[in-house]
Amino acid sequence: MSFTLCLLLVIGCGKKETAKPKELMVLCGSSFVPPTEQLCSEFKALTGIEIITTVGGSEDLLPHIKAHLKGDIFITHDPYLDYTRDANALADGVQVGFVAPVLAVQKGNPQGIKSMEDLARPSLKIALSDPQYSTCGQMVFALLEKKGIEDAVMKNVENRLTKGHSTLGTFLKTQAVDAVIMWNGVAHTFRDSLDVVRTPYEYDEEVRVHIMGLSYTKQPEELRKFMEFARNRSPAIFAEHAYVK
Repeated sequence: MSFTLCLLLVIGCGKKETAKPKELMVLCGSSFVPPTEQLCSEFKALTGIEIITTVGGSEDLLPHIKAHLKGDIFITHDPYLDYTRDANALADGVQVGFVAPVLAVQKGNPQGIKSMEDLARPSLKIALSDPQYSTCGQMVFALLEKKGIEDAVMKNVENRLTKGHSTLGTFLKTQAVDAVIMWNGVAHTFRDSLDVVRTPYEYDEEVRVHIMGLSYTKQPEELRKFMEFARNRSPAIFAEHAYVK
């Protein structure tokens, strides 16, 4: 055997295969980023397991789940638990809080808005989420119709129907509008720039927030650890971020 061949064999024997660290992918609905980031950060600190987060509208993330193509965990609200189950993609789930529409106004409430009925006052500037894309929007428009003020409020909305709740928060932060109705947790994210007007809960449904383990994961043991951690820790985290009724 030549010296060169012996040297190559020695070098080859000295190399050790480095195992690729396990990681999980979280598909996160865009309304749940802050509590998800906190949850994933705490989980990684405890276990060393890496977390990759993909953020998007829940309706945009769902096709990946239906096709069993992407993600290990899905974090969003009703009715997506049912959609995930119908796609044979649900391995585990834990309810971690609630999303609820809240009436939010500019800091200090300069227009003195006290109720949803006040949104029908002439000359106010209002923004709402579009019911074509938003569960919150569907709930709000159903209640406006029930109260008989939908047409009057829509005159104040004009073209300010949005797809994302963060846009509603930005409208208030920049004082482009007087009031919006948005998810509670997103309002909490903008708490330095707006006030929430406390009103009775008058909606016909309650919307729960879920963390779902996906059945097609290639990391079942890591997923089990995450779901166990989420079951114990997530309700407190989501409550800290105002995802409560």
